[in-house]
Amino acid sequence: MTTHTHAADPSLLLGTPQRTEAPAPVAAAPAAAPAPRQSLPCARTVRRLRKTPTTLLLAWAVIALVALWALAPGLFTGHSPIQGTAGHQLQGPSAAHWLGTDALGRDVYARLVHGAVHSLSGAFVAVAVGLVLGTLLGLVAGSVGRWVDDALMRTVDVLLSVPPLLLSLSIIIILGFGTINAAIAVGVASVATFARLVRSEVVRVRRTEYVEAAFGSGGRFAAVLWRHVLPNSLTSVIAMAALQFGSAILSISTLGFLGYGAPPPTPEWGLLIAEGRNYISTAWWLTTVPGVVVVAVVLSANRISAAIAKGRP
Repeated sequence: MTTHTHAADPSLLLGTPQRTEAPAPVAAAPAAAPAPRQSLPCARTVRRLRKTPTTLLLAWAVIALVALWALAPGLFTGHSPIQGTAGHQLQGPSAAHWLGTDALGRDVYARLVHGAVHSLSGAFVAVAVGLVLGTLLGLVAGSVGRWVDDALMRTVDVLLSVPPLLLSLSIIIILGFGTINAAIAVGVASVATFARLVRSEVVRVRRTEYVEAAFGSGGRFAAVLWRHVLPNSLTSVIAMAALQFGSAILSISTLGFLGYGAPPPTPEWGLLIAEGRNYISTAWWLTTVPGVVVVAVVLSANRISAAIAKGRP
């Protein structure tokens, strides 16, 4: 019978305690950094509106309201701007006629709303004419220089020496009466202002290093002007266009008041003021309300122009 003997552990024989190795501590995984919260577009818009001055918000609100009048007048009034109502002549502001009626029984509010399209469209045409022609003249004068610059700028000086209203009247007499002709006349009278501003901006940008580098790298003259000079010269010009928009409304209304604008019974704002001047002592709303609207639009355009010039539209 065989017996199996096992070798004794030396540590047990000597009476020494057996060592047990502790497991190595596991390093804790670093906590993930919280993802940055991305603000929603609406939240960013709200924050931007809170930082916007109240006067600028009011200016944009006035321009937006008048633009809606011009685009969809039927949403704001159901009265006809041309046809009057018998027995409703020279009625004061009431629930039926918010801004009263004129001498022919026509709703003043309806005529004011429907007249926005004539005044605004005329102002846009005037600004477009002055901006396009003035930018072209200023770009050529500032980029070409030499005798071309001298000839164009002397012509601009002559135009600036003539009062804008007198120049507009001279042009409208040649073109004929009407809102568009009055707008073209006002636009031509503003060409000199745009040309001088664009020329000064083009001269400033033309001397910058990146424009000189573009010419030095073989860029064509017209391509450099279109890609580099013109885009970097338009900030002040856009601000001037916004300012000229308000001035154009005022000038077109002045021409309409003098009888050189749209003929009756067109509900143009200047014509509304002219039609109510004979009743200013008995029906003050006929001239006061259109005048206040014209002043509000002009001041709003001036405020927006100042904000654009400061880089905060």
